Amino acid sequence: MKWNSTSVWLGLGAMVSTAACQATAPRDVADLIVRNGRVYTFSWSEPALDGTPAQDAPHSDTGWSPDAEALAVKDGEIVFVGSNADVESFLGDETEVLDVNGATVLPGLIDSHTHIVGLGELEAQVNLIGVETEEEAIQRVLDASGDTPPGEWILARGWDEGAWATRYPTWERLSEAFPDNPVIMDSLHSFAVWGNRMAFEAAGITKDTADPSGGEILRDAAGNPTGVVLNRAGALLRDAVPAPTDEQFKDSIRAGLNRMGRDGYVSVHEAGVDGRFMAALEELEAANELPLRVYAMISARDGELCRRWLDEGPVMDNERMLITRSVKAYYDGALGSRGARLLEDYSDRPGHRGVAGGDYGFDMELVAELMRSGFQVGIHAIGDAGNRETLDFLSSVIASDPETRPLRHRIEHAQVVHPDDFERFSELNVIASMEPAHCVEDKTWAEDRLGPHRARGAYAWRTLRRAGARLAFNSDLIGSDHDIFYGLHSAITRRDKHLQPPEGWYPEQAMTPEEAVRGYTIWGAYAAGLDNEMGTLEVGKWADITVMDIDPLVVGDNMPEKLFEGNIVATIVGGAIVYEAE
Repeated sequence: MKWNSTSVWLGLGAMVSTAACQATAPRDVADLIVRNGRVYTFSWSEPALDGTPAQDAPHSDTGWSPDAEALAVKDGEIVFVGSNADVESFLGDETEVLDVNGATVLPGLIDSHTHIVGLGELEAQVNLIGVETEEEAIQRVLDASGDTPPGEWILARGWDEGAWATRYPTWERLSEAFPDNPVIMDSLHSFAVWGNRMAFEAAGITKDTADPSGGEILRDAAGNPTGVVLNRAGALLRDAVPAPTDEQFKDSIRAGLNRMGRDGYVSVHEAGVDGRFMAALEELEAANELPLRVYAMISARDGELCRRWLDEGPVMDNERMLITRSVKAYYDGALGSRGARLLEDYSDRPGHRGVAGGDYGFDMELVAELMRSGFQVGIHAIGDAGNRETLDFLSSVIASDPETRPLRHRIEHAQVVHPDDFERFSELNVIASMEPAHCVEDKTWAEDRLGPHRARGAYAWRTLRRAGARLAFNSDLIGSDHDIFYGLHSAITRRDKHLQPPEGWYPEQAMTPEEAVRGYTIWGAYAAGLDNEMGTLEVGKWADITVMDIDPLVVGDNMPEKLFEGNIVATIVGGAIVYEAE
């Protein structure tokens, strides 16, 4: 095979042959050779905490240069990394050759916090991402669902609950537009759901329906529902929608994973897998139908599933495509819907500090038991109180059971952190699993919620790095665009897709291009305990590889806005090409 493009960014510096990475003789004939690439192995040392590249990095005063040109793969593992000339000795009659014609070759991308079913379902739902007004959202649904038979549910998602939090819509216009169909419009981050009158009636939500623990039904002065439910109340509407069949559910998983493969990802960490989802994943793995590696984080809200896994114990076989040894728990809500738990009142809602802990469904005893049984936990925590109390919880379990400390526990989002708590991440060996895109998407309203003082501790990647904390970057899809070029741009510039603000939002928290790429590769591998198997391009590691038509290190350093012009050329998982651009 050969891929050709006129849009390859050649970057700076000369290619270097890495003889130290070469396999020892005698050499086997490779199953796959990737050649003529700008290969960055990321096998050099970590950058300093301020982002300065390590002394052994392929970086000089003139910028970044690739440290190899080609690699060879045998039986799913890398057997050679080095020069174009030397890789030829691995060529045989049956060897597949991918000539990338100067494209950039990186360790395979990892999205370490996903909701993959939502990505698959989005193909069948109306996409509301980017809508700015109630009228625009309704019109988009009208345009997409004109032939829907009466009585059939219409589903949409993507309106930004954070941006709309001071002007939540009601069901009036939505009900007028759809008098004969129940309609629910899930929000961008799933912490708010907007429905028409028919949907509320189908769900049985009335004036007499009590707010569930950790949730809120928005009401008028008389106590009647008005069309939006927040936080954990979202389940009241969602649960009324007829469930997909098992095969439809698996189709959504397949569609989501295949989309991620097309977009350059070799692995996802699926955050919050319930019993039905786990059964589907296990069936797909048994049928050899998982195109990407799935690191499944079972939902702590599914007690029955957790009890099953307490009996079975964590999966320690890293060679499986489906690995289950992590748990996703939820401590507080989201900042946009004012559900995140804060130490002091919301700046734009005096007297309110969000919801957390048992009120938000956090089962402290169950999560502690899972930790003691060898499971990593990833706990959703957004607010500064939510993060502090989560760190307190982890600290208490680690203090009583020190063997739980090495399990690489995670705080998912770690969005707002009090200055006194940054160093605790490092002290407790807790990973901050964060979304660069959330920073640039939330900036238009986050400061309204927090005030300028607390905003300095929000999305604070550099402060966490300087405190010695480990990071992992991800999208939290479908709540944010998972496009890697958007993610890298967000991390490097802290600017949105319109390049605003020009200097970046709190730019002192930005990452270097190297750190940004590491956040989606080796740091994600570390977060799953798979850094010995993936995350760098080295002999003996899995042949999980991403090829793109721009050099994100060079472009990120010199003209980061050009990152948006990038495209994925190929995605390789275990030596198999799961996607190749035309």
